[in-house]
Amino acid sequence: MLGLFIEFIGVTAGVLLTTLGLDLFLIPNKIAAGGVSGIAIVVHYLAGAPVGMTMLVLNVPLFLMGIYRLGLKFGFRSLYGTISLSLLVDALAPYMPVLTKDPMLASVFGGVLVGLGLGLVFRFRGTTGGTDLAAAVLRTYTGANVGQLLFLVDAMVVLAAGFAFNSWELGMYALITIFVTAWLIDLVQEGISYAKAFIIISENSDAIAEAVLNQMNRGATALKGRGMYTGADKDVLLVVVNRSQVTVLKDLVHREDPGAFVVMADVHEVLGEGFKPLTKTPR
Repeated sequence: MLGLFIEFIGVTAGVLLTTLGLDLFLIPNKIAAGGVSGIAIVVHYLAGAPVGMTMLVLNVPLFLMGIYRLGLKFGFRSLYGTISLSLLVDALAPYMPVLTKDPMLASVFGGVLVGLGLGLVFRFRGTTGGTDLAAAVLRTYTGANVGQLLFLVDAMVVLAAGFAFNSWELGMYALITIFVTAWLIDLVQEGISYAKAFIIISENSDAIAEAVLNQMNRGATALKGRGMYTGADKDVLLVVVNRSQVTVLKDLVHREDPGAFVVMADVHEVLGEGFKPLTKTPR
């Protein structure tokens, strides 16, 4: 029960942030940044229909298709987020000030709020319906990648908005919002990179591993590898360190083997000894 309550609070907070992004920035500035909300913004300015109610109406057939193709569980998991977002957008719109008429500022800050909001919704296992539901349904018919389908649908909405508003500049601003939103969604779900993973291929892997263990107080894992050019077997070291230890590890590897091959990558979350404890996700 506690897990369900936490998910409910998280989805609600995400829906509220998404609503603020739409009402404060995107809707007043005619920025139709893809998806059902973008279609609703276009309809709002062409026909005067409320944005939230239009979103709800557009989601009805998507829900019916989702339940038919993906099962009742999928549809009901999306129900709360979709209905609450649609209702809040219309309920709060009369009380929201227009913070800027600069479309660049509106596209960036609107994208930030919507991205943070949707990221929270997704992180707490909710959805707001829309094109993510449409893409999932289409995938059952076509087998295409969901990400590609989402991009295609969003691109079509942006093009439609450019024609409807007779302004390709607004379409360009909408693209900025889409990229900002996508980046924030990933950031919320994956977290800010706070660690680095090193993959080290060296003839002196034992010496490097010993130095990591004794001098840096970090662990190292040896993976078995084989050079495809030489055919020689060798150990491949995997080492994860905090950002503050990156330079120390690079200097250590250079000292032990200046000819080592090193790959460094961002790590968004590390669970286990020396980092965050591994805990069960609330359900």
